[in-house]
Amino acid sequence: MSRDRDATGRARNARPRDAYGRPLPHGAEGVERVPDDYAPTAEQAIADGVEMLRLDRPFHAHEIFEGRWKCCPPAERELWQGLAQICVGLTHLQRGNARGAQTLLERGAGRLASIDGRPYGIDPAKAAQARSIDDLLAALT
Repeated sequence: MSRDRDATGRARNARPRDAYGRPLPHGAEGVERVPDDYAPTAEQAIADGVEMLRLDRPFHAHEIFEGRWKCCPPAERELWQGLAQICVGLTHLQRGNARGAQTLLERGAGRLASIDGRPYGIDPAKAAQARSIDDLLAALT
């Protein structure tokens, strides 16, 4: 069986996913995914991430913050990686994986701990303590 790859040969996962980011069988109807080439501004990433969180989709918020991380200035990488990891931790909570959630929430909190101020209006210290979607929304808005 051949793997789905992009133009540079990098593996992609084209399988549809459910609202919690779990892969579905090929041909199943899933929810819309964040495009592989999504490269938002910081403001757009925050707006789109907040929208996904309000829809109870932290997995998709993770993909949005990951899209920003891939195109942001190097000085901002810890912020966007930390937010993405917090979102993955919240996804694990939704899926009932407490151990995975703890690992990713701690990893994200560690990245956010080094950030001073409130870049783009985000409260990194509050985001680092997020243990629910509502907690993270409070840090982002």
